[in-house]
Amino acid sequence: MTKTSQTSRVRFALAGPSENLDPRINAYRADIADMALAGRIFAHYYAHPSVRQCIVPHAPLHEGPDRESTMTSELLFGEGFAVIDRTKDWVWGFCTHDHYVGYLPADAIGEADAPDHIVVVAKTAAHLSPDMTADTHAALTMGARLSGSASGNWLETSLGFVPLADLAALGTTESDPVTVAEQLIEAPYLWGGRGAAGIDCSGLVQIALGLCGTEAPRDSDMQMASLGEPLADDAVLKRGDIVFFPDHVGWMADPETLLHAAHHHGKVVYEPLEDVVARIGQEHDRPVLARKRLV
Repeated sequence: MTKTSQTSRVRFALAGPSENLDPRINAYRADIADMALAGRIFAHYYAHPSVRQCIVPHAPLHEGPDRESTMTSELLFGEGFAVIDRTKDWVWGFCTHDHYVGYLPADAIGEADAPDHIVVVAKTAAHLSPDMTADTHAALTMGARLSGSASGNWLETSLGFVPLADLAALGTTESDPVTVAEQLIEAPYLWGGRGAAGIDCSGLVQIALGLCGTEAPRDSDMQMASLGEPLADDAVLKRGDIVFFPDHVGWMADPETLLHAAHHHGKVVYEPLEDVVARIGQEHDRPVLARKRLV
């Protein structure tokens, strides 16, 4: 066994062919793989992940160790990242909340106290003192996780003082994911984004469900495969139903209106479902892939 800075690498003999695993949620490369995949896929080394937390307000997850590579997702403050390999500037591994694999800037993660609060509004800020007029040290988005000590109306954290009114105790759940998602109306569209500073369609579904206590996969095709029950073609849609399109997904705010992070509009919007179907139908013979209801 040899050791790197924060992971242990182990040689392992694979008997039989490798499995065909989704690389988005299974951390493997030709040179190294997650120890959990030993015996399932070939790699020269297998490493035990070392879990760290995001220590910046939000960090882009890239498909390669290069800031010019595609941003595939985003880690929010306090969320965990399982490090499998590390270089000077980058870490490679997976987000602990959804197992999504990618590269993060190494300075975006570190050791921190276990979070005990979560941001439940679209965005808030950490102030330098417990005063709403005080300068802010960091902007935080819905889903960010914090640890700290409560004093009066504030939570004192490593970033500064955050209003308790914008937080909930970790483990507290909201009841309506659409109400959660509606707080992000007008948030700009960002491929791979998961917060008020920028969000994509599947990120909007994932964040809203997360605050309601349901873990959801990162991408829309994964969500379509795992969330809810299919609706009959003649079933009337209702608030909270999820509609899946080719490479797109959105919430039904009411039987006729879709709430979605729309690349077409560049932001999170309400839009008549029939308009979305007509627009997507110009490029796809089957504009609606599935309509599902959470149970």
